[in-house]
Amino acid sequence: MSNAFEPVQVGRYRASTAIVMAPMTRSRAYGEGASPTDLMATYYGQRAGAGLIVTEGIQPSAVGQGYMNTPGLHSAEQVAAWQKVTDAVHEGDGLIFAQLMHTGRIGHPSLYAGDAGLSPVGASPVKAAGQAFTPDGPQDHVEPRELTGDEIRATIADFADAARNAIAAGFDGVEIHGANGYLLHQFLSTNANLRTDEWGGEGRIRLVVEVARAVADAIGADRTGLRLSPGNGLGDLVEDGHRETYAALLDELNPLGLAYLHVMEGPDTEFTPQLRERWTGTFILNPYTPGAYTGPEHLKLVESGAADLVSYGALFLANPDLVERLRAGGPFNTPDYTKAYGGDHEGYTDYPVLA
Repeated sequence: MSNAFEPVQVGRYRASTAIVMAPMTRSRAYGEGASPTDLMATYYGQRAGAGLIVTEGIQPSAVGQGYMNTPGLHSAEQVAAWQKVTDAVHEGDGLIFAQLMHTGRIGHPSLYAGDAGLSPVGASPVKAAGQAFTPDGPQDHVEPRELTGDEIRATIADFADAARNAIAAGFDGVEIHGANGYLLHQFLSTNANLRTDEWGGEGRIRLVVEVARAVADAIGADRTGLRLSPGNGLGDLVEDGHRETYAALLDELNPLGLAYLHVMEGPDTEFTPQLRERWTGTFILNPYTPGAYTGPEHLKLVESGAADLVSYGALFLANPDLVERLRAGGPFNTPDYTKAYGGDHEGYTDYPVLA
């Protein structure tokens, strides 16, 4: 029986524990050109005790941005700025992967400062319900421009280039964001992807596979992870027949030998054991906990073999020393969600650690 506090293999690395810091958007990339700041280096460095840190979503291209003050990995200045973050984590003997997130149709033209003419793109010209947070306040999502075949290929190349940039910036690897209603998830869906070419219909899984292959070829499969969220409906998505879609997707991905699969579990919790069984590599689970946090009771997922590692979001936000608190059985700081997005050090780097 495995123990969550024992080392576990993640691709080419040996993580110190099976406790993962889940990716969480914090919207504090105030550096020049959507670059991370010294404060972000402090934030991640404080949490270096995690077995693995997965960063907030990082856009692989300018058009991939969907939120205010989120960081990129597509310019030299961004790469240089991220080096401070990775140095801070490595000084604490931590392991850190950059999550590459293209938001697709979730966003707004007003977010592309200095890039006149850019607008959100998607699998098909289908507008998402809901609003984007913009410099001028909440605004309705716009109809995305449908990506051409050549633009899809260019987007795949953007992910691979961003992965190379991540390694240049000192990251140990990258996690491809294929979940939560963003571009890759949009291609997997049946309401945002209405294409009739090779990227639609039964080819809905193709973009995820091609991005994973391109990134693995660029930096090594053993430094490449992937996050999926089967049937979770975020971003106004519908996934008819999601069990069949994801079974086919995993069958295509398994031969690549990726470092891990990171599943953000949704309401269809009975499907999770099937994913676990079908996936041949390391399996990270962010369990479905509606109205609650992933807590110490979820460490048993590792002990039972339901997952190789468990990822924590809210509790890592509020507890820089979460691994030690889990080991001690608490107590736990409560997250202040009024300071979750944007702002300064308050609700970011000022959460206390155990005495």
